Amino acid sequence: MEHGIVVEHLCRDFTYYEKDAGMKNSVKNLFHRTQNIRHAVRDISFSIPEGEIVGFLGPNGAGKTTTIKMLSGILYPTSGGVHVNGYIPWERKKAFKKQFAYVAGQKSQLWLNLPAIDSFELNKDIYELSDEEYKKMLDELVSLFGVEEFLRVQVRRLSLGERMKMEMIAALLHRPRVIFLDEPTIGLDFIAQSNIRGFLKEYNRKYGATMLLTSHYLKDVEELCRRTMVISHGSLVYDGTLEHIRDIFSDRRVVKVTWDRPVTKEELAGFGAVREWEPLKASLECAAGETTGLIRRLCEAFPAADLEIDAVPLEESIARLYAEEG
Repeated sequence: MEHGIVVEHLCRDFTYYEKDAGMKNSVKNLFHRTQNIRHAVRDISFSIPEGEIVGFLGPNGAGKTTTIKMLSGILYPTSGGVHVNGYIPWERKKAFKKQFAYVAGQKSQLWLNLPAIDSFELNKDIYELSDEEYKKMLDELVSLFGVEEFLRVQVRRLSLGERMKMEMIAALLHRPRVIFLDEPTIGLDFIAQSNIRGFLKEYNRKYGATMLLTSHYLKDVEELCRRTMVISHGSLVYDGTLEHIRDIFSDRRVVKVTWDRPVTKEELAGFGAVREWEPLKASLECAAGETTGLIRRLCEAFPAADLEIDAVPLEESIARLYAEEG
């Protein structure tokens, strides 16, 4: 059986209706409505080999969650094909459902008024785990996260970080071979985010699980993923490494200057694109080949106390990919 994820020309459209405000228009809409179609996912294709962790980036509304829901069988596609470990997800075969986990940072699968251990017991029965399998995996996961003291505390009384750890344990008790992670560290503090990343890295190393990760925290992707896909307006606009995204925009430089006396924004007009400005410091963007000339002209006009040259930040390079659609 083929392992990993294969996506071929996947599309998903949503139909919605327009309605103007007011009672008159509400009555009118009973008889005539303007129908529109939103192309949430547009003809995307990719493959992820077994055991690889891939970042899936894009702005809100780009189609990330819709894609993951189709890969996990929650949504049917409008057209196209998907195979996850050899299964077609929306057929929802029992054997397939035992092989994957879907962890969403903004949704909980735990019963909030019950301790987490009760939800774990329920998942044990759902996934038909033996007592031995369940105890072995539970002990391992609890030890990795260090949450033994919280197992019998009501979930709603746990901190966000502790709750997210319990969500991870619940999702991974059946030892899934494919994991879809939709913003798993959203809202967590720095330490909790680091703990989640460390755990996912260790789980992948130990069990060779295939992971698709969406996150607005670039640190998650930098630490976990060698490969990154970028989706914008439903289309896949990039598939490669984060380092290559830097290379795409390597022809731009950011010059940061600090002065001993105030310099107005108007005085900087004509030197380059002013990105940030304060009376005693500013940053300007220019083409890489123009950097030397820009620095010389700046220093002649306004003697600098300090000067620094950087590439365009990675986060901004990715944002430009969103805007330019590849």
